[in-house]
Amino acid sequence: MSEMTNVTKDSFYFILTGVPGYEASHIWISIPFCCLYTISILGNTTILTAIRTEPALHQPMYLFLSMLAFTDLGLTLTTLPTVMQLFCFNMPEISFEACFAQFFFLHAFSFMESSVLLAMSFDRYVAICRPLHYASILTNKVIGRIGLAIICRCVLAVLPSLFLLKRLPFCRSHHLSHSYCLHQDMIRLVCADIRVNSWYGFVLVLLIIVMDPLLIVLSYALILKNILGTATWTERLRALNNCLSHILAVLVLYVPMIGVSMTHRFAKHASPLVHVIMANIYLLAPPVMNPIIYSAKTKQIRQGLTRFLSRTKMR
Repeated sequence: MSEMTNVTKDSFYFILTGVPGYEASHIWISIPFCCLYTISILGNTTILTAIRTEPALHQPMYLFLSMLAFTDLGLTLTTLPTVMQLFCFNMPEISFEACFAQFFFLHAFSFMESSVLLAMSFDRYVAICRPLHYASILTNKVIGRIGLAIICRCVLAVLPSLFLLKRLPFCRSHHLSHSYCLHQDMIRLVCADIRVNSWYGFVLVLLIIVMDPLLIVLSYALILKNILGTATWTERLRALNNCLSHILAVLVLYVPMIGVSMTHRFAKHASPLVHVIMANIYLLAPPVMNPIIYSAKTKQIRQGLTRFLSRTKMR
């Protein structure tokens, strides 16, 4: 019986969906997708390289930024193969194992993005509220441990949902509603009891998608309390300006994430186009926008990028 199940799953495949109703225009739709993926890959790679090569950027804030850029790069490269094969080459099939691999990396990097933003909010809290202890609290060793904890947290969070879903039979339509494999999308195709999966997903939402933003809000509440109680107006504006890039990055991640969750839960009968647009904004907005936000709003990053690019040109 197990051998029959293995054979069935080995030969099983999912059908990805591009933009419903616009299948004939997929080759044209691929152009903006190519542009967005190019911006994301070049932007995040440039930031990673600049931080690595510029000694002035070897500080906690920029080390956390390099984690964010690495996560954005991973998120981009996870969805790139299926999106491009669908829109450019009209190849909608994806194997059972490949779909689950993409599902794992996609959700792991997504949760990692949330965890890194939480770590960055702690960095901002220490920098503004305890500036004299900043260097002694956020040492390279501590930052390395935080990075390792983030990886372990996200991998351990996603693995159970992967195994819980993989054990279930898929006996309905093979058609997914996106151009990549999302848990919310795949679980609709299961023809078995999914209560355990639903409860685990609910716990995961509480522990990451709800708890992380609440802790970020708490850190900014403490920052506001500190600067309003002790600083002058000039110092207040300077402190808030130092946090602006991080606040924008938080909004770019959580607003689309909440939008996707709401449409999947409360707008199941909405047009498929709505679900496709929301899901693509959720996955593409952070990797594309974060390099732009940090390059535009952070003077040290602009200077580091300028020095890095000028040295590249000289070579």
